[in-house]
Amino acid sequence: MVDPANTSLGKMLLEEITPVVMVLCTPLVEESCLKNGLSFVQMLSPFCDFTNIDVPVRTASDQPYRLHKFKFRLFYASDIRQPNLEVAKERLKQVITKAGEDDFPEIYSDLPQVNDLLSRHESEILPTWFQFFNKELVRTLSFSDHEAFDHPVACLLVVSSRDEEPINRFIDLFNTNKLPSFLSDGAMDPKVLKHYLLVHDNQDGDSEKATKILTEMRSTFGPNDCQLLCINFSQDGQTRHKDTPWSTFRSDALATEHLGRFLKLDDLNEIKNLMQELSSKHIIPYMEQKIRLLNQQVSSTRKGFRNQFKNLWWRKGKEDALDTTNGPVYTFSSIESQIRVLGDYAFMLRDYELAVSSYRLISTDYKLDKAWKRYAGVQEMIGLTYFMLDQSRKEAEYCMENAFNTYLKLGSAVQQNATRCGLWWIEMLKTRNQIKEAATVYFRICGEDLLHSAVMLEQASFCYLLSKPPMLHKYGFHLVLSGDHYKKCDQIKHAIRTYRNAVSVYRGTTWNLIKDRVHFHIGQWYASLGMYDVAVTHMLEILASSHQSKTSQELFLRDFLHIVQKTGKTFEVLKLQLPVINISSLKVIFEDHRTYASPAAASIKEGVWRSLEEDMIPSLFAKSNWLDVQSKLIPRKYKESNICVAGEAIIVDIEFKNPLQIPISILNVSLICELSANPEELNSEANSSNVEPQNDEYKTSTSTGDINSSLVLSEVDFSLEGGETILVQLTVTPRVEGILTIVGVKWKLSSSVVGLHNFESNSVNKRIAKGRRKPKHSPSADLKFIVIKSLPRLQGFIPSLPEKTYAGDLRHLVLELNNQSKFPVKNLKMKISNPRFLNAGNQSYLNVEFSACLEKKLNVEQSVGHANAKKMLQNVFHFPEDISVQEETSLSWPLWFHAAVPGNISLYITVYYEMENVSSIMKFRTLRMHYNLQVLPSLDVSFELSPCPSRLEEFLLRMDVVNKTSSECFQIHQLSSVGQQWDVSLLQPVDSILPSQSLFAGQVLSCFFMLKYHRKSSTSEDSNPLFLQSDVRLGPPGNSEALFDVCSSPLADFHDYERLYQGMSCQGNVDFVFITQLWRGNIDSGAPHRPLLFSHHVCHCSLSSFSPISWFVDGPRTIQHNFSASPCGVNLKMTINNSSDAASSVHVKTFDPPSSNSQSIDATASQSGLPLENQVGWFSIPAVNDTKVITTDALAKRITKSVSLESAPQFIWTGSSSTKLKLQPRATAEVPLQICVFAPGIYDLSNYALNWNLAPIEESQGEANKSSGECQGYPYYLTVVQST
Repeated sequence: MVDPANTSLGKMLLEEITPVVMVLCTPLVEESCLKNGLSFVQMLSPFCDFTNIDVPVRTASDQPYRLHKFKFRLFYASDIRQPNLEVAKERLKQVITKAGEDDFPEIYSDLPQVNDLLSRHESEILPTWFQFFNKELVRTLSFSDHEAFDHPVACLLVVSSRDEEPINRFIDLFNTNKLPSFLSDGAMDPKVLKHYLLVHDNQDGDSEKATKILTEMRSTFGPNDCQLLCINFSQDGQTRHKDTPWSTFRSDALATEHLGRFLKLDDLNEIKNLMQELSSKHIIPYMEQKIRLLNQQVSSTRKGFRNQFKNLWWRKGKEDALDTTNGPVYTFSSIESQIRVLGDYAFMLRDYELAVSSYRLISTDYKLDKAWKRYAGVQEMIGLTYFMLDQSRKEAEYCMENAFNTYLKLGSAVQQNATRCGLWWIEMLKTRNQIKEAATVYFRICGEDLLHSAVMLEQASFCYLLSKPPMLHKYGFHLVLSGDHYKKCDQIKHAIRTYRNAVSVYRGTTWNLIKDRVHFHIGQWYASLGMYDVAVTHMLEILASSHQSKTSQELFLRDFLHIVQKTGKTFEVLKLQLPVINISSLKVIFEDHRTYASPAAASIKEGVWRSLEEDMIPSLFAKSNWLDVQSKLIPRKYKESNICVAGEAIIVDIEFKNPLQIPISILNVSLICELSANPEELNSEANSSNVEPQNDEYKTSTSTGDINSSLVLSEVDFSLEGGETILVQLTVTPRVEGILTIVGVKWKLSSSVVGLHNFESNSVNKRIAKGRRKPKHSPSADLKFIVIKSLPRLQGFIPSLPEKTYAGDLRHLVLELNNQSKFPVKNLKMKISNPRFLNAGNQSYLNVEFSACLEKKLNVEQSVGHANAKKMLQNVFHFPEDISVQEETSLSWPLWFHAAVPGNISLYITVYYEMENVSSIMKFRTLRMHYNLQVLPSLDVSFELSPCPSRLEEFLLRMDVVNKTSSECFQIHQLSSVGQQWDVSLLQPVDSILPSQSLFAGQVLSCFFMLKYHRKSSTSEDSNPLFLQSDVRLGPPGNSEALFDVCSSPLADFHDYERLYQGMSCQGNVDFVFITQLWRGNIDSGAPHRPLLFSHHVCHCSLSSFSPISWFVDGPRTIQHNFSASPCGVNLKMTINNSSDAASSVHVKTFDPPSSNSQSIDATASQSGLPLENQVGWFSIPAVNDTKVITTDALAKRITKSVSLESAPQFIWTGSSSTKLKLQPRATAEVPLQICVFAPGIYDLSNYALNWNLAPIEESQGEANKSSGECQGYPYYLTVVQST
């Protein structure tokens, strides 16, 4: 357990509650002492504190104890009075002001960190002047009339040996009117201990005279109460004291090394012995005697049951007295004053048991007398005495709180008493680790005096910091309150210090409003002191306060610019937050061997271009990575750096955001770059032409240098509305070879504020390929470039490529390639990401007239177009070898565009070209082009094929067209089947279906065609396939417009791509091309007097679902016969066709009908297992001369509707019931059939089945889905009539 005397409160009590010795001295004594820069009291005061003394003490008890520490205080008689309140306040103000001046240099240091504060000891955290201020605040209550420990216990009379009649001077000193009022108004017993001291100054001669005077003094005043003190033994006044004992007793500006310059060590020892003898032989014995005397008086009058009862009876009538602050007046001879003196003397001699008993005895008297101030004072001393006894902790705290509350009830007249009580109470709570409770007492101490309240609030804040766990929010809150009080008292430096400490609390938290307030006021206060640089630092913290109101933001920005303007300098602020830079949006776009035709092309991910260009490199490196090829062409020392070309701009895209609600203007936005003019010394930084930017938070400059002529930097000015974000594009163009580094970006917020932001290399999003992984890659290399000499650079564009069109649009375009350099390029290649929409044409199409070049010409072989289509299906288009782009010339090349499907389409085009003898680093370059198209729906075209039941290898074709546009009108032109095996013809004129030949918005058109298969003759080699009608003109009759050739480029090319994208080709499929025109529309046609041409390609209309074996039965439909003579015999013929490329075996089996009177169509339907409503497709019609049966899966199950017969005689098959035959590929055979009819009626001759098997072939890929099958007979109705 810690000794209470060793605690902070114990030390304070042992220092402040000590005996007082009144000093009366003559002017000559002061004159001798002032030679050392000290008064008499100042000279002796350091030697009045004894830390190693051993004096026996016996007070009221018979058991003595020993004092090892003792101190008394020296005061001039003129100073023993209650201090003036206004003077005391001014004194405290000076203490606070001086502390602010002493601590102010620390505000230039870094802001304190909370974690650092928590790791330190309490003594390192608290300002050193707090303790001194608290002591001065306690001393403002010195020499109170209701407390005896400030009453002098002795009087020291001092006369100089130079004084005339020294004996009379001693007598006159005590009898003058300069004595304290305590002695004259009866508050203090004037009979005090007197001690007589003669001071001799050795500068005035030897001490012989002083010795004679001392002898005379002892004979007059007694031998024990007189002493001689000789001082100033040093003759030259050059004595220097290393550890001067008077430094704490002088508050003026006199240098401490000049204090005591005439006092030698012997002088100091003599003074020390004098003070020790005075305390141990005079003061302490006198106090012992006084305590014993007072104790006897108190015991005889107040102690014991009888005396206590008498006292209560005597004070009974005082309960009705009015409350006053001081209560009744008590003279020194009153028993109450004597008890108080007894308690105070016992406390100063550390007889705490006697002291507490005395205080408790008098406490009741004061309470009954309603002497509340004296009552509060006694309660205060009871609490302190319990603390020094280390007993009754709760009782001690209760007494302190009772005293504190009593003082507060008495009002402002005793506010200082409440403050002193609160300070002692706080120290008591701190000693017992009740830190949080101590903070609340600090808060209660705060009164009307703002300056005192500021100090108390600051001390309360540190209590919250030191509590367990730390209460950081309250710590910061009380610091802010304290700072506000300091500011109201014009203590700006203290206000800044407290606010700076508060910053450490709110930094990194979400308490943004109070954090902004703290920084704003710190900035204003620094500016008021003329410290504009530091003020700007704090104002920068609140510029980007997006959470503040619009009014606050305007105030912050206006004050910031005003402070900056006062400096008269230009501030370069690193990472200025106005505007805010979105570093994640940073994109660096540059061109090495990869060049871009537009910013849109540069914004595409590198992986897209890489996949497109991977097979465009020379065939020598076809098996290598395309970046490896580039690295082989680059010297070793350049491999780890980016490469750019002199004269070509490097583009940096970055977002600027205004975090405020108010508009701001940003001027002169440009990049910060460094360029070294020597590219050969890559590893040397000494050759850099610029200095790296400093790492300071900001730097100032008064002038700007000239722009380096080797760099061209763009500057951008823009305005940002509240909350607006803008993407700014900045460029730097190196003019010479060297090493270029992009350091950051700078801008001007005003004429005096320049914002700087350095780019971190790991946040750069480069829009070029980084290539293979680079081990040990330097972080700065992302923004470092090797600038090589100028190279040829092609510029390319497609002038008439539409941004918006309809599906099916077919156009003739031209690719323009310009070479602005002085070097030619050669070996051009081109690759298009989506050849379904765009591909290169033949050079012969460059100057042709569209759409005449697409018309069908009878004298041109169709195979030419087909060969070109195969060429176009290659991945890379190679320009002719003799084609090159010479210096400062251009090249035009035809392109074909077809809007294949609706949607948002992205086209990526890469042009590869080589340069000869220009650079050893770069042998080739690529031009990247990107276009975005919006393709709108136009016509929805669909086809449906159904076999014709009455013809072999003929199909009915139904075309459905829906106009899905909202306002366009399309003119139908032609329908073509792709291939030489199909003949398309109309079943009815188009004008009967669509008289206007125009399909309006939302209109639906359905047309029927006949599609017939034509087999090539193996013997007729001279047959011309062009004679086959594969195209159908859909215009009005007599229309002379030419048909378009779908078998030649570009229609054949696009059709090949459509076949590729719409599915795999297989045998038995047929493709169609539907062509329309649009004269006027919402899209640009490119030629105002020519219609737009639209081609719609429908591929892979499957015929494979039909059986490869087809047949029909031929014979009579109606017969008249006389059944009375004989049964009727009927001869039939079945023709069987094999349409496959494989040999087939066919087995025909006939079945006699069941014994029934009729053959019902319902019975047949029930056998098929399908409901009538599900029977779709072609149906046979009775009474037709011939019937074609095509066996399909549907026909095998299909039920045809027939007339219900009430009765029908039976018939039988009389010919062969089973016939087998072999059919060669693409061959036809006939099988004879015969029936015998026994009665008139209508007969269904479908009671037969046909089984077939295809022989496998080695090259059979894409054959029919089935290699065998069984088909039921097709209904054949025969009517037999009885002849007359």
